[in-house]
Amino acid sequence: MSKYELTVVVSAKIEDDERAAVIDKCKALIERFGGTVTNVDDWGKRKLAYEVQKMKEAFYYFIQFDAETTAPAEIESRVRIMDNVIRYLIVKQED
Repeated sequence: MSKYELTVVVSAKIEDDERAAVIDKCKALIERFGGTVTNVDDWGKRKLAYEVQKMKEAFYYFIQFDAETTAPAEIESRVRIMDNVIRYLIVKQED
């Protein structure tokens, strides 16, 4: 199992409960593909470096997880089509 980090940038235009549902769905995807979530880091609302979909601010979340090497591609393909996710990125962490 390798260590990965999923960065999710969520729209600031949605309510708190909807935002929590998006993060819960991301965690469920990780577990669905055999991963285990080790940490969820909520950075809160931050200013974007540039305007994305006419938004200047968004909420940042960093989800660390352990998974097999095939899981990130599957997770990315599902996160890509999620509503309210502006940007996402999965990176492999060094041991």
